[in-house]
Amino acid sequence: MAQIGIFVGTVYGNALLVAEEAKPILQAQGHEVALFEDAVLNDWQQYSDHVVLVVTSTTGQGDLPDSIAGLYHDIKDKLGYQPRLRYGVIALGDSSYAHFCGAGKKVDALLQEQGATRIGEVLTVDATEDPEPESVTSPWVAAWAQHL
Repeated sequence: MAQIGIFVGTVYGNALLVAEEAKPILQAQGHEVALFEDAVLNDWQQYSDHVVLVVTSTTGQGDLPDSIAGLYHDIKDKLGYQPRLRYGVIALGDSSYAHFCGAGKKVDALLQEQGATRIGEVLTVDATEDPEPESVTSPWVAAWAQHL
């Protein structure tokens, strides 16, 4: 089974809750899972030959939360090509804002640019439609893990 690092970008805790709900789902399927809040580049690099799941909310004008912004910039500025990395993205947002799920979309675009392989589609979760995001994300995680 896969080694999976879950990397969280959260402001008010919803993304962390989603990540904490995802971890046992993945473990129940036999995967080895670690969850990272306030991750640093070294944490990310441990998964360069494995799988990452990025769970992030969006803040401001489509920006990344502070808890993951530094990691994003380090990946962008210091890593470059990541052809062996496989990943998924769960993006939380609010469709009443212009840059709906902008942070998750930025992470996806960067990893695509760096040659990583996305597993499945980016899941965008709208807070106006799904105030309890885990009701949408948990089934997605279970299905996503089947493709690892």
